[in-house]
Amino acid sequence: MDQPRDTELDSILIGGREQRAIVIVDYDDTWPAKAASMAHKIQDSLGPAALSVEHIGSTSVSGLAAKPVIDMLLVVADIDDEQSYIVPMESIGLRLRVREHGHRMLRTAELDFHVHVLPPETAERIDYLDLRDWLRISAADRALYESTKRMLAANTWSDMNHYADAKSAVIQQILTHARNWRASQPTS
Repeated sequence: MDQPRDTELDSILIGGREQRAIVIVDYDDTWPAKAASMAHKIQDSLGPAALSVEHIGSTSVSGLAAKPVIDMLLVVADIDDEQSYIVPMESIGLRLRVREHGHRMLRTAELDFHVHVLPPETAERIDYLDLRDWLRISAADRALYESTKRMLAANTWSDMNHYADAKSAVIQQILTHARNWRASQPTS
């Protein structure tokens, strides 16, 4: 057990830590349509308060095996003004799960959607998008990431955040490739 990490999780997780099996499934062609539907619901519920809504994470990368949980990225102007986005998102079935400095995460009761809320112009937002975009074009890093996830999913985790933490080194390696690729792209 990582006592400092568990203490941190206890302070940011609404409802406490959860032990659940990590299940990786083959890519599902319905994920993009489900993400688009959720993006519309979020946009409709928040109106102009939703600066952007994006499909991120492994389910946003065609052909990549993933946990059957669709990750979305919502950018709002003021993350600390929770009333402006949490209350409307509760009306579409999302509940606050994580409250930490500069980041909130809401999820559905069915645990099939996670909506990460960030303020504009954060490194985390750029990383989410760079990782997604790079994995869409790099077969080698897509294979590396998938094999890492499948290997780690075979373990028992006291909380799924520990599984996510265990992927960090590989994600950082892939992000290095993604950042180099992004830096080489022409700017418009």
